[in-house]
Amino acid sequence: MMFTTADLKNLLQVWAEMMGKNADFLIDLDGIVGDSDLGLTMSDGFRSAADNAAGSDEADLGKTAYGAGKAMSNAVPSTMGTLMASGLMAIGKKFKGIESIEDSELPEFFQAYFDGVQSRGKAELGDKTFLDGLAPAIEAMRSSIAAGEPITETAVKAAAAAHEGFLATKGMLAKHGRAGGRGEQSRDILDPGAAVADLLLQGFKSFIETKGK
Repeated sequence: MMFTTADLKNLLQVWAEMMGKNADFLIDLDGIVGDSDLGLTMSDGFRSAADNAAGSDEADLGKTAYGAGKAMSNAVPSTMGTLMASGLMAIGKKFKGIESIEDSELPEFFQAYFDGVQSRGKAELGDKTFLDGLAPAIEAMRSSIAAGEPITETAVKAAAAAHEGFLATKGMLAKHGRAGGRGEQSRDILDPGAAVADLLLQGFKSFIETKGK
């Protein structure tokens, strides 16, 4: 299968629905160390991105992703909103000028998201952030594709890896944001940012399953 601009638009819709359904979950997680707005920020942000893409006649994959990221940035100019928007905009820059990619390039799609978020937030793996949820998924995706497995299996393994990455943030020492101010106490909590990465990959798995039918 190919991943087209139309697929990107559909994936963004799935992500918007996923964040909406899990808004309360994210609010509860964020309320432990933050100001409890993460659920609304992600729900509103991804909805803005999805609506922007859906309303665009642009056939360019990169331009569509970049426009969605800009829309998210304008809608939710918070720290996490800006980070997630930066990921979409990085995808936009990497894939500008093309209308589709091979399934084998999907790890690079998510790597671009990772790079955009890291460039903006300056975090490293192990800092207890969104990156710690996304990185294992990218690694699992690459391994699955290298093994010649179908994209449906790749998506399942990536989602499982993202979930494990999220769970593994419990025990990590936070170095950024309000959680970072808690010092050693931050080890006892799960990272809300990594939860967002987990949800993105659960959404990706759902998208791939639906596309394959």
